[in-house]
Amino acid sequence: MNYYLTILIYMGINSILALSLNIIVGYAGQISLGHAAFYGVGAYTSALIATKLGVSFWVALPAAIVMTAFIGAILGLPSLRVSEDFLAITTIGINFVVQATFKYVKFFGGALGVSGIPFPSIGHHNLSLAEFALMTTIFTVLAAIITYWVSVSWIGLGLKAVREDELAASSSGVNVYKFKVLAFIIGSALAGLAGSLYAHFMMFITADDFSFPLSITILSMIVIGGIGTVRGAFLGAILLTILPELFRPLADYRMLVYAILLILFMRFLPEGLIGDESILWKKLTRKA
Repeated sequence: MNYYLTILIYMGINSILALSLNIIVGYAGQISLGHAAFYGVGAYTSALIATKLGVSFWVALPAAIVMTAFIGAILGLPSLRVSEDFLAITTIGINFVVQATFKYVKFFGGALGVSGIPFPSIGHHNLSLAEFALMTTIFTVLAAIITYWVSVSWIGLGLKAVREDELAASSSGVNVYKFKVLAFIIGSALAGLAGSLYAHFMMFITADDFSFPLSITILSMIVIGGIGTVRGAFLGAILLTILPELFRPLADYRMLVYAILLILFMRFLPEGLIGDESILWKKLTRKA
């Protein structure tokens, strides 16, 4: 039973990560290949506040979200100067810089990481695994609601205008710079939420948990599921959480498999499995 609860927890955390990247890449059209950096900032912020200051998970969680949103605003500034391939390269560099900072700066635990992170509790009651899974599910639903609200609000309209054509959006009075940074702020904040949940669930983190391959995994989730949609982010997160468990003998080749899947989907199914313009989604909605 604990095994299935653990899978459910990972599924929820990965779903929040996919939703967070979907805002930056799917809605705003900003290519980000270093999203694991924001995930790591959230995890380390929550872990350090909880261990060094001795506060509870419920204090560390919002602090992690705020800090990650702030870092996201700063690291999102390069998107104002560069775009497309150059932005992709820049975000890759950010991922390596953040990971190296966690790994080689003593304050962050260095190569030994951060241990002794408290498991969430309410009063004197430590949450059980089932209760943590329920809490993660609630946060996942909240993240989905926030993402959906962003997509249908004036924020989503501005982000999609920037995604389709920055020059046309700017000519129409859309503040392109503001919406780009806003996308990074919202996406980073949700990644910080996922990072905090991960840190307090594992109770031990290292810099290697937030390496570049994880960024590719998160990107694979939204590309496979259907970029720019909430349902696609969920489906991609679920598939890339369950499939590695089913194919454990291929664990050493996981990144190779993800790379092949990315290439195949971007070439033959750019809308993913259930994206708005995907063949499967059109058939499903036609039957409905």
